Amino acid sequence: MSWAFRKHLHSFLRSSLWVVPAFSTLAAFLSVPLLRALDRRLGFQFFHYSPDGARALATIVSAAMLSFVVLFFSVLLLTVQIASSTLSPRIISRPFRSRALKASLGLFVFTLIYSMAVVGRGTEGNLGQLAAAMVIVLTIVSICVFLYVVEHVSKELRPITVMADVASEGAQVIKAVYPILLGPSWSPESNPVESLLGEPTLVIAHVGKPGVVQALDIETLVDLATRAECMIEVVPQVGDSVTAEDPVFRLHGGAIEAQELLQHIALERERTLEQDPAFAFRIIVDIASKALSPAINDPTTAVLALDQIHNLLREVGMRRLDTGSIHDSKGHLRLVYRTPDWEDFVGLAVTEIRQFGANSTQVVRRMRAMLENLIPLLSPHRSAVLRRELDLLKSTVDRGFADPADRDRADLPDLQGLGGARRSNSH
Repeated sequence: MSWAFRKHLHSFLRSSLWVVPAFSTLAAFLSVPLLRALDRRLGFQFFHYSPDGARALATIVSAAMLSFVVLFFSVLLLTVQIASSTLSPRIISRPFRSRALKASLGLFVFTLIYSMAVVGRGTEGNLGQLAAAMVIVLTIVSICVFLYVVEHVSKELRPITVMADVASEGAQVIKAVYPILLGPSWSPESNPVESLLGEPTLVIAHVGKPGVVQALDIETLVDLATRAECMIEVVPQVGDSVTAEDPVFRLHGGAIEAQELLQHIALERERTLEQDPAFAFRIIVDIASKALSPAINDPTTAVLALDQIHNLLREVGMRRLDTGSIHDSKGHLRLVYRTPDWEDFVGLAVTEIRQFGANSTQVVRRMRAMLENLIPLLSPHRSAVLRRELDLLKSTVDRGFADPADRDRADLPDLQGLGGARRSNSH
């Protein structure tokens, strides 16, 4: 089983809703004879159900639970559809990865199948008091869990919750992809490695269906290059789209089988956060952009998005972003792969929000507060990019606000968008 296949399988299991219910179905069928045997051994007589009464109870519950499962899926799909239309389609997969959602669905299916199995077993004779009691307990628990899940899904799909969760995951990815903090002797990123690569000895192209690069098996690629005494250059960046015949790997000095290399790059239909810190910015910016559309017109959500972007930019700005080259234990360069640089992150974070929020006072004020807050915190080389964005923001405000009083008000930094300008100026 290749690394890419295992990665694909893990992604499938993580986002699939039917795996847990499938195991719940099997567990329900196995539990009925076990409970009947346990009931005969213990002589459980708490509810004193007659065989006909227990059978009627199980029949009612099984019919009700089928409607319950259908209602659950209807509520889930409706909530996700509304959230994706008002926030971003990039968040559709997130609710389906929720462990609470999968566990609750497994409970509902278990209750449904268990009740049906109890009815079927009831034709053989006495159902058993313990089996009937289990039907009652499962029904009560399922109702309570259903109410909890409806509330949980509704809260989890609020804009601020989605953006905070994405930002939290994005911060963890940033730390993993860029583990080295800036030191006092740091100089601006350059690409001396790429300038020294020269012509490759072998170019390996993608074979198969197009997809988006989700992750790289970096450790194994370094091992392969070390054994072959060559250097591997990964052409696409994580998050890039790759089609048939696009170059994926370039080998410098040495040879490795194409199939062996292609097993260590995972392609999916869409981007994920696993090794793609820029995707966290992309999701949050998409939510802010949709909030600023004329159809929704919700600049406060864009301000909340800038709160999360502010934190992510601070995290990125404190780290070295030129770590896409790995050497072996002897110091030989073995792997080169591309990652976003500081200008990429800043441009992604502010460009579209600045353009779409050009006529919103609170959006431009919050963006100015973010840029002015980051400039003194980061190195001068990083601050230069932020100063250029401040100049662009100033030009945007000048064009967007014809009235001088509105223009002066929009030029103030404000961490709240509107309401905190005095405190922002004091800092």
